[in-house]
Amino acid sequence: MLAVIQSVEDARVDVDGQTVGSIGKGMLVYFGVEKDDEESIIAPFLDKMMRLRIFKDDNGKMNLSLSQYGGDVLFISQFTLAGDVYKGNRPGFDNAAPADRALRYYEKAVETLRGMGYHVECGRFGAHMKVSYVNDGPETFILDSRRLVHKRTENPV
Repeated sequence: MLAVIQSVEDARVDVDGQTVGSIGKGMLVYFGVEKDDEESIIAPFLDKMMRLRIFKDDNGKMNLSLSQYGGDVLFISQFTLAGDVYKGNRPGFDNAAPADRALRYYEKAVETLRGMGYHVECGRFGAHMKVSYVNDGPETFILDSRRLVHKRTENPV
């Protein structure tokens, strides 16, 4: 799994000229599923994402998680995160999970985030979406489940 995480002042996603999801301050997340991803990593992946201290405290230091900062999540499916841009000039998507599994993992991720107490707005899986946002900072981070799993096996808790 891959996520591109951005601290935003506001964000919205439109499909066919209609807004289907919008938030004020918070976190914009582009979420992609790769073919080798396992469902068991969803919860630890999201837990790590939501514990990230990427929001500024009163002193301007990145020191707050989203729950401490207060804000919402706009969660967007993004299969192109699994794209391989290194072989040739056209991205290849052989590493992307099949759509049915990616949808299942996406829905499970949204359900998990909501179960953690976050207000989550969504795009529409598989649709052509237009995402508008004001990135605060700009601050953008990448979370890769392969690195998270590797770290978890190196340093078992």
